[in-house]
Amino acid sequence: MVKFDIRQLRYLSREEFRCLTAVEMGMKNHEVVPCELIASIANLRHGGCYKILRDLVQYKLIRYDHKSASRGYHLTYAGYDYLALKSLSNKDVIYSVGNKVGVGKESDIYIVADQDQNQYILKLHRLGRICFRKVKEKRDYLKHRKNASWLYLSRLAAEREFSFLKALHTRGYPVPEPMAFNRHAIVMALAPGYPMSQVRNVTNTSKVYNRLMTLIVRLAQMGLIHGDFNEFNLLIDDEEHITVIDLPQMISTSHENAECYFDRDVECIRTWFKKRYNFDSDERPYLKEVDCQQGVDIEMKASGYSKELAQKFEDLTLNTKEGDEEQSGSEEEEYDDTESEESEGESVTPGGNVSSEEDDAESESGEDEAPNNEEFQAFRDKQKMKKKASHTFKVCNKASLSKDEIKKKVRGYVAKKQLKKQRIKKGEKYYLNKEKRLNVNEIKGAENWF
Repeated sequence: MVKFDIRQLRYLSREEFRCLTAVEMGMKNHEVVPCELIASIANLRHGGCYKILRDLVQYKLIRYDHKSASRGYHLTYAGYDYLALKSLSNKDVIYSVGNKVGVGKESDIYIVADQDQNQYILKLHRLGRICFRKVKEKRDYLKHRKNASWLYLSRLAAEREFSFLKALHTRGYPVPEPMAFNRHAIVMALAPGYPMSQVRNVTNTSKVYNRLMTLIVRLAQMGLIHGDFNEFNLLIDDEEHITVIDLPQMISTSHENAECYFDRDVECIRTWFKKRYNFDSDERPYLKEVDCQQGVDIEMKASGYSKELAQKFEDLTLNTKEGDEEQSGSEEEEYDDTESEESEGESVTPGGNVSSEEDDAESESGEDEAPNNEEFQAFRDKQKMKKKASHTFKVCNKASLSKDEIKKKVRGYVAKKQLKKQRIKKGEKYYLNKEKRLNVNEIKGAENWF
């Protein structure tokens, strides 16, 4: 279990957060980030990066790995929590953190509030626990990749769940309203109700059963399957209204095992009603009978959606856009046709004379018979050439810069490099002096041996 202690968050300085972000940036390409890379990324004014890293290790926000071949630091879940909470607090989304509401195999849930004391839910994804280590086999977060850290996987899970929440909430599906997300943290509205696993009695079991089955069918009509539709992921209030939670494992109806997952969701509800409420019914939905009306799985790129469906969806969207353009363009064509009918057969020259169609034909034939000569240059539009040349680099001529100006630029460039080296060296001085003191003590102790 990861401890969620945020008391130290208010006392962390700006430089310490800078070192934490440097470790996070270094973990994009390194399992263990070396000290020199952290110091160069953090780029602190007064140095002292190594001293800050030692303090962060004491707070258990990072961890020092000395067993592997390359020694260095890596983030812990506590440090990742601090970075997410800091960014959310800067956006005025979170002001205070309350008690823990729930714990799962993939996440921890807390109550939070803003400055106006409006309560929300904070969900922190924590993949990699001992109870659920087969994430890479049962989830397709990595897609074509083979290896990734647990922090990165939890970030992908949070991003996917937030996108599903946003898509379903806009379409009127009963899910909590998503507010914001950062890294592996999601902030959503506090849904009224209790977990269905804790509810022992229901007034109208048949109505609740039918509501749950209609929710499964509504998801299938959107092209989605929940995959974990059970009593632990359903909230029911006093009026027996239901809200669905825990959405990162949703798949598409075009998945290879879509029928299996759909039947499993239905059977979970049926077995729960038999076990707890002594209610049994033969009425149940089947995936074959459901017609997919909305392609939400293609928009969200849910796992299992086929490329053929994606191409059809793109063709439909392109056709709708082309139809709108044709309608707007038809009015312009009608206006142009009226002008062209008036100007057919005659055209006025700059001198005021009228030239007929025969003269135009003669001029066209004369242009075709003209020989290819190297003296004649091709026509070039100057305005288009200026737009193309806008991205080109400007080169300074030697005459524009004097020798003194060139020397000043070179000296400034060299001075910046020396400052960077000095900042890195200041952080290393602490460890160098420590080694010297240990060597001096050893030499003093060796005098008594003779």
